Amino acid sequence: MSEKILFVDDEAPLLDSFRVMLRRRFDVYTALGPAQGLKALQGPETFAVIVSDLKMPSMDGITFLSRARELSPDSIRMMLTGFADVSVAMSAVNEGQVFRFLTKPCPQETITKALEAGLEQYRLVMAERQLLRGTLRGSVQLLTEALSLANPEAYGRANRIRTLCRRLAKAAEIPITWELDIAAMLSHIGCMALPRAVLDKIASGQDLSPSEQQLYDSHPTVGAGLLALIPRLEQVAEIVGHQHHRHDAGLGSAKLHQDKLHIARMLKIATDYDLLESRGMPPAEILQRMSADEGCHDPALLFALGQSLGQDPGYALRRVGVADLVDGMVLEEGIMSKQGLLLLSKGTEINASAIERMVKAAQSFAVVEPFAVRVPCPPGGC
Repeated sequence: MSEKILFVDDEAPLLDSFRVMLRRRFDVYTALGPAQGLKALQGPETFAVIVSDLKMPSMDGITFLSRARELSPDSIRMMLTGFADVSVAMSAVNEGQVFRFLTKPCPQETITKALEAGLEQYRLVMAERQLLRGTLRGSVQLLTEALSLANPEAYGRANRIRTLCRRLAKAAEIPITWELDIAAMLSHIGCMALPRAVLDKIASGQDLSPSEQQLYDSHPTVGAGLLALIPRLEQVAEIVGHQHHRHDAGLGSAKLHQDKLHIARMLKIATDYDLLESRGMPPAEILQRMSADEGCHDPALLFALGQSLGQDPGYALRRVGVADLVDGMVLEEGIMSKQGLLLLSKGTEINASAIERMVKAAQSFAVVEPFAVRVPCPPGGC
């Protein structure tokens, strides 16, 4: 389907002339006035280029294009007016981020060239966005896979932390964003550099030596350094780097926006909760201990954690084999090879990637089967 162009003007004859003049070369839509223009942008159509008149009743073109940028940020915006005023042009460029400023009357050749340039710019923007999305998606998947292979225990912890963060965000009425999911899943990417013995001691509640503690404390910084190298993950890197900071330490608020600050604080709570839970401590005792350490955690988020734990969805325990794994299952115990190799750790939420990895692992290792999983109950109950 061809890219669509939206003309917005309060003069119906002028809109008709654009439609007739350009219909053979472009897919032209028109809106009579800014109200109809905003309604069109909120509809199902996606517009590559938006051309607005400057002088319109109830809302001028600069204000309209500023609103249009919020509703359709990828669209290329142009201003068409009979008032060739330099200050007006500057305002249009600054406030509406206008790509072209055209004056009326505008010859067909001039507006055709401007629209072609606008469409080309739109294609460049979309191509770059698609490239970044592909690069970002591939990079995150690569790092997640690397963590699961290099350190299944850390990968399992990251899965559990993501689940806790999502429940915590829901209870605290904080939007569950892509930054939250990625920051949680990659929160322990720096643990790839840690010896397995260190993580085993942490999980079992053993004391670390000073050198081991220093090594473990460095994993957020190591992880942040890795993530900062990936385009569009700079804020996620900051979140991961702050995941061990206490609430009363300020958490680098000068660098993190408020929404990212909440994610970092959620990571702190989820990580500390998971660590205590992995040592066999019951939820009520965990909350009591975390609350007793005043200043360590955000009080509002800690309260929301307690609320979220009371809303735990129902699960049924099952014992299954590799061939029985399906999306949504959660491992109640780690999947081990008969040689004692941990393949997937307790708490891992099964997805297509995990199933594929386990099927391949079963072809190379003798897997201890069956193993325990939690299966979400249907709406009617287990």
